[in-house]
Amino acid sequence: MSASDPGKLDRLVADARRAAEKRERGYREQALKIYPWICGRCAREFTRANVRELTVHHRDHNHDNNPPDGSNWELLCLYCHDNEHQRQLESTGDRTNTRGAGSVATHSPFANLKALLNGKKAS
Repeated sequence: MSASDPGKLDRLVADARRAAEKRERGYREQALKIYPWICGRCAREFTRANVRELTVHHRDHNHDNNPPDGSNWELLCLYCHDNEHQRQLESTGDRTNTRGAGSVATHSPFANLKALLNGKKAS
């Protein structure tokens, strides 16, 4: 990327986001026409007032696999959809988004606490 056109990256990112939103609108609209507005896991029912909380889940986790018959989709509420993706991460061994994962802390924030408290008492 050249320094003469700093907006090139911004335009590229904006174009990619627009394309993803357009693709999503397409399969979301199709799925909402094909399937009843009920979560496939918890059976919560949705109306026009709260249908925004109903998401399209790709069964094979490939967001580019959108057959017109909807065979790769299921409608899930936000909570069940998040749960499904967390279960997928855990089953594949990707622990980066789970609690307690990551590096062990090497800094002890209270290491000098006793000395600080003793200094406070002396004054």
